[in-house]
Amino acid sequence: MKVVTAPASVLSTPAEEVDPTDPAIVRLAEDLVETMRVSPGCVGLAAPQIGVSAQVFCVDVTGHPKAATTHGVLVLCNARIVEASRWRPGREGCMSVPDLTGDVKRAGRIVVEARRPGTGEAITLTTDAFEARAVQHEIDHCAGKLFLDRVAGAHAIFQRKVYL
Repeated sequence: MKVVTAPASVLSTPAEEVDPTDPAIVRLAEDLVETMRVSPGCVGLAAPQIGVSAQVFCVDVTGHPKAATTHGVLVLCNARIVEASRWRPGREGCMSVPDLTGDVKRAGRIVVEARRPGTGEAITLTTDAFEARAVQHEIDHCAGKLFLDRVAGAHAIFQRKVYL
């Protein structure tokens, strides 16, 4: 799928809650995972990033050097953070903001309640470190927010470095 970039309105509009058992949502979840896997350096992708106003996202930090905890491929619908602690700043980038990175303060430990696509099973996920940051980043996409909305100011935004 093609990833949309800012200032596309779908990126700044809160996404709709979904029925996780709907076959269209299951297919959307599959499309998100496929797109994430073929995108170099991508550890997460939310439905609004492919132009779909739906609260669905995937995250997989497996093998990432900053990952301390990993739950493998996570695909979540209607996710909500119910606990957040250990706030720390960290550098973030985004496929929907391809030329910039920024320093964003996020919780280093979170508890999330969500539903799994397909079964609709309710889950509670506890995670930390880089995986927690990635999950928060994708939840923000579902809420119509970009990492740029979370930086402390212009001094915390940087030109993305390209390594050849």
